[in-house]
Amino acid sequence: MERIGTESIDVVILCGGLGKRLQSVVEDRPKPMAEIGSRPFLDILIDYLSGAGFRRCILCIGYMGDFIKRYYQSRKGLLQIVFSEEKAPLGTAGAIKNAERFTSTSPFLVVNGDSYCDVDLKRFLGFHLETKALASIILTSIEDADDYGNVTLGKQQRIINFAEKAGCEKGGFISAGIYLFQREILSLIPANQKYSLENELFPAIVNKEFYGYIGEKALIDIGTPQRYRKAYNLLGT
Repeated sequence: MERIGTESIDVVILCGGLGKRLQSVVEDRPKPMAEIGSRPFLDILIDYLSGAGFRRCILCIGYMGDFIKRYYQSRKGLLQIVFSEEKAPLGTAGAIKNAERFTSTSPFLVVNGDSYCDVDLKRFLGFHLETKALASIILTSIEDADDYGNVTLGKQQRIINFAEKAGCEKGGFISAGIYLFQREILSLIPANQKYSLENELFPAIVNKEFYGYIGEKALIDIGTPQRYRKAYNLLGT
């Protein structure tokens, strides 16, 4: 099997959400641009991807997208940055479909723009290729899991159930918001309409080649004021 490196894989970062729960403390910018120390959270994520060897990313922008665009159009780094703009909210899967014309690799990586999990992405890629997966998700565990997707694994770490925001029992797994997809998955997402990874696409592919990679690092996200403060304390150096 031909080995594919991270440097040859496109990254799609989902940055278009409204971030309503965070607006009470971050109201002048989109959620991924919330400041952690002296830089936007999205910078931390992009540096993480760059450090793993990725060289090209597509930012899926929507709400206050011009704020993100202005910032990264003037920023130079190892990653080439392209923008995929939504005219109306398309959901997590719809945003990926909207970015189809900007992606060319198979597989490609997808990352949530408001969360961070320090997992070895090269190992994740190796797992995805070895299992010949259509889709792979990085999984982790968390104490308060009520606000996250509950993932059930079967043999060979195959995902046999995905229940969005159903909570999970202690010791269960949640999605860390980092995915590898083969390009053919795009044919399962309708164009120009709102469509969700968590609520629609993932439950629809549990009978296909859908695998979970277990990460050992904690999930950090900035979705609520409390989590944002925690992320600031952990990452704001």
